[in-house]
Amino acid sequence: MPKASEGGQMYYVYRLQYRAHPEQKYTGFTTDFDNRFKAHNSGQVPHTSKYLPWELVNLFSFVDENKAKSFEKYLKSGSGRAFAKQHF
Repeated sequence: MPKASEGGQMYYVYRLQYRAHPEQKYTGFTTDFDNRFKAHNSGQVPHTSKYLPWELVNLFSFVDENKAKSFEKYLKSGSGRAFAKQHF
């Protein structure tokens, strides 16, 4: 289990899928996954509100914010989506 940074902050990159159509995915970044996941499933996130409910596919934790944001950006790229499809 990764140790939190000096300030105790962890950073999360997550992948969700729409239950009714598993090919519909969403990748995001947060510092509070539980609340963010609840927001997605309660329709509070405009980008995901039209597809409910969502389920968690992957959750990655980081102690370095820049690495987390870079990983999220990669997963949203064409090569990152191909990597995720093949490996997750």
